Amino acid sequence: METGAIASHKNTEKLRILFAGTPEFAVPSLVKLCNSAHEIVALVSRPDRPKGRSRKPIWTETKKIAMKHEIPVFQPQDLKTPEFMETLKTLSPDLIAVVAYGRIFPAYLLNAPRLGCINLHASLLPAYRGAAPINWAIANGEKKTGVTIMMMDEGMDTGDILTQKETPIGNEENAEELSRRLSLEGAGLLLETINRIAKNDIHAVKQDSDAATYAPLISRENGKVDWGRGAEEIKNLVRAMTPWPCAHTTLEGKNLKIFKALAGEGRGKPGEIVSTGDKSLDVATGNGILKILSLQIEGGRKMDASEFKRGRKNLKKGQFMGIS
Repeated sequence: METGAIASHKNTEKLRILFAGTPEFAVPSLVKLCNSAHEIVALVSRPDRPKGRSRKPIWTETKKIAMKHEIPVFQPQDLKTPEFMETLKTLSPDLIAVVAYGRIFPAYLLNAPRLGCINLHASLLPAYRGAAPINWAIANGEKKTGVTIMMMDEGMDTGDILTQKETPIGNEENAEELSRRLSLEGAGLLLETINRIAKNDIHAVKQDSDAATYAPLISRENGKVDWGRGAEEIKNLVRAMTPWPCAHTTLEGKNLKIFKALAGEGRGKPGEIVSTGDKSLDVATGNGILKILSLQIEGGRKMDASEFKRGRKNLKKGQFMGIS
């Protein structure tokens, strides 16, 4: 079929769906489809990864669900192998639904199912195309985001839009919390969209590429705190980088992770500890004060600021963070 279009088909309520997804974000969507009227013919997940001292491979989050529902699981290292191509022919899905699979689909796969491939993306496309839309939306101080179901093509989140749902971003909501909420919102929208596809009651709309913004993959370097920035901007960085890689700085030559913080008014030199009282550790920024509420020093455990301060008797006003 032509990529980006919904093929004409009979009015049927039940589709054969191949689900492709790997992490926790994909679980609500897979569960929703497993409990629907549609048939999940198989799961395609990234390979299991070894973890811990034993280096024993641990099942992916979606694999755990698929095994529970007795759904066949395929975890190819390469989607272009003759073996996987033959498997796809045997499965003969009407539709492929993709949620955080973690790998780009080759052209043959995009065109294999008669109804094409659809993808759940955690932004209001064309805003925040790319691997980390949730993180960058929070880091940039956005007040709203949402989920999009789109037709997949060979571009990076450039396919035609089928459905969207908008939601506000909480002022203190971090990436982990928002991700969980969007995974639930997206699961409902995905099933609703598939049901409409099954009834031939949906129309794809092209994206406005001129309005596109991008959300590249997050690295540890993205979490480094620049104390010359404003308190509100740094607070948003803390939210955006939780749980990984965490906003981080240094204190007395040791790495320091910041898990939760608020922005407040006040002055001081950027990076200067201006108060060690009450329930926060207050650090001056380029504009305002960052009130750190939860943190972890290198070699220590995660704790709230009041406990951290009690355990560090030499901590005092006038010290600086961010100095190696």
